[in-house]
Amino acid sequence: MPPTGPAGPGSPPRSGRHEARPRQAAPESARPQSAAAGIAEPGPGPRRKPLDPARRAAFDALRAVSERNAYANLVLPALLRERGITGRDAAFATELTYGTCRARGLLDAVIGAAAGRAPDTIDPVLLDLLRLGSYQLLRTRVDAHAAVSTTVDQAGIEFDSARAGFVNGVLRTIAARDEQSWVVELAPHNDPVGHAAFVHAHPRWIAQAFADALGAAAGELDAVLASDDERPQVHLAARPGVLTAAALADSVGGTVGRYSPYAVYLPGGDPGGLAPVRDGQALVQDEGSQLVAQAVTLAPVDRDAGRWLDLCAGPGGKTALLAALGASAGATVTAVEPAPHRADLVVENTRGLPVEVLRVDGRHSDLEPGFDRVLVDVPCTGLGALRRRPEARWRRQPSDVPALAKLQRELLAAAISLTRPGGLVLYATCSPHLAETVGVVADALRRHPVEALDTRPLFEPAGDLGAGPYVQLWPHRHGTDAMFAAALRRQ
Repeated sequence: MPPTGPAGPGSPPRSGRHEARPRQAAPESARPQSAAAGIAEPGPGPRRKPLDPARRAAFDALRAVSERNAYANLVLPALLRERGITGRDAAFATELTYGTCRARGLLDAVIGAAAGRAPDTIDPVLLDLLRLGSYQLLRTRVDAHAAVSTTVDQAGIEFDSARAGFVNGVLRTIAARDEQSWVVELAPHNDPVGHAAFVHAHPRWIAQAFADALGAAAGELDAVLASDDERPQVHLAARPGVLTAAALADSVGGTVGRYSPYAVYLPGGDPGGLAPVRDGQALVQDEGSQLVAQAVTLAPVDRDAGRWLDLCAGPGGKTALLAALGASAGATVTAVEPAPHRADLVVENTRGLPVEVLRVDGRHSDLEPGFDRVLVDVPCTGLGALRRRPEARWRRQPSDVPALAKLQRELLAAAISLTRPGGLVLYATCSPHLAETVGVVADALRRHPVEALDTRPLFEPAGDLGAGPYVQLWPHRHGTDAMFAAALRRQ
């Protein structure tokens, strides 16, 4: 969000450790005029210390996200493994990386106000350093002197003493006040949605999309936004017919899930290193995704011949659960995935199951129609899984929605055309945005020979799923990603 100017005479009273000094635009070469309490000036260049391993890993991950559009949840674990960073250092690096990515909008507003200039006019490397330092100052218990001095020293190493002085001045201004004080000054005051978005570091358009999807329950907006900042539990899915959820929980030290009969919650750690996951007895899969796959199998279908289709299969988690559930009834699953890497993951995740993988576009698959059950879990903005993808809230734009909604309508139309009369289509997406959910389904109901079923019974025992006939899961209510699902019967 763009920074606003200093608080004027009519602004709300400020809270925090100190009253802020008046701010003016400062060049990157500016040196601070005075010190914030307890924070020393940076030392001369030769004595500068490079970032410690944890902060260095976080900084490098932030640079990869900024420069290469990398995914933090992929690049950081690789950096930690390569550099042998473990234990508390790994946890610190993870907190810094994910926290800084999530809070970027709020941090940029504070940095812009403290620097007296728009963040996009600051050198990108300096800006990532400032984000790293300001996150420590505002949202961690890291000692202010350590947060500032480590960041300033690295700025001196990356650039020169003049730019180190600029970083020092900005961070010392930020350190003079706490987060709440900055929020009181910078957050919109006559815009409840915008205020909630600023406080919880979301773009306003995403907060508005959540409020629209909540409808009459829009009072839960703060809870939804706050849930995106909580580190999500890792969920596992025990493979039906191979391992029960109770046995999986015992073997990995987890707890059985609340809703899916196959779900296990992990207390922490790397799930990829668990024997049941390595051996294909379990998959890492959000409980909401498990409920979607199970719902396909629970919907009533007369004369089910066991010809099932997953039209958007990659990376194969739902395909695997679908196939495992159908195997006992003699069903086989055709899985469609055009992206080569994702198709390879489908093959890997469904090994040993009755699945045929086709590497074609689901809109033009040339498949023979007549499927009994079809899952179409469409590509989407991913707004329902922002807690798992810390940088995604800033990477997505409102302009992404129309093209995705068009693709979603086309995929749902293809799914309907491949379903036999009396068969089931389950439309799902990991986004609560109305244009990607009820808007797509309403278009299908107008244009195609389908009727909407009450989807909520297919998700029992989960409750509080919305007014129906569709299902909307929420992380603050269910502890799952914000999955949407609509069951449609082909007429």
